[in-house]
Amino acid sequence: MSDLLRISRQDHVATVTLQRPDKHNAINLELFTALTDAGLQLAEDKSVRVIILQGDGPSFCAGIDLSVLHEAGENLTPEMMGPQEGSVANFFQRAAYVWREVPVPVICAMHGNVFGAGLQLALGADLRYASADCRLSVMEIKWGIIPDLALSKTLTRLVALDKAKELAWTGRVLTVDEAVSLGLVTAQSDDPGAAARETATLISRQSPSAIRAIKRLLEEAVELSVADALQLEAKLQLSLLGRPHQLEAVAANLQKRPPEFDD
Repeated sequence: MSDLLRISRQDHVATVTLQRPDKHNAINLELFTALTDAGLQLAEDKSVRVIILQGDGPSFCAGIDLSVLHEAGENLTPEMMGPQEGSVANFFQRAAYVWREVPVPVICAMHGNVFGAGLQLALGADLRYASADCRLSVMEIKWGIIPDLALSKTLTRLVALDKAKELAWTGRVLTVDEAVSLGLVTAQSDDPGAAARETATLISRQSPSAIRAIKRLLEEAVELSVADALQLEAKLQLSLLGRPHQLEAVAANLQKRPPEFDD
């Protein structure tokens, strides 16, 4: 794992921390790779039930490191722009989209600047908590490029199409209040890291199988017909009923004790 990113684990919660504080955690090519590798690693760890994304220093992530615009132009290969193994996303997209692909909930704790690639990384999470000083922007237009880290699928699930166009065309900076009202931010918090940990703890105490099934259901159902979505509900429910996690959830509630789930 790169020195630009740290993973810690405690009580079934994994915390992924961007560590380029002097650069406001701007994403260079090394960090693109590290983010994807972290997601793939955690996706295989059955002990992990929730993931928190956060950043060291004054900002969560101020966007793409401008060195990428030069390095990618010199080193770009057809393989980097095509779907990566096991994914629909290309090399760059996967750093943000891998958090949609992991089977467990991902919570992003944001502060400071959340611009461009930083916002797209945050949109890859399932939940987003932001501090009052947070500033957000779809900023790629400033550099004459389009937002291409899966924003076409993540942003358009959260806001109306006309609003998504306005944000992408203007690159204007949003306050956290407007971001909350639009649905880009789940909630404002004086301490988004603490809010993320509190929610992660609540989730981690639920049935791991049910939590994973809920993420799969809600991620996939929006792309399905009504009939297919209802069939997916039934399929996932049948995969839970009578299994150890579901039986333990029932027993713990009846016995008024905390449940104990195996990984």
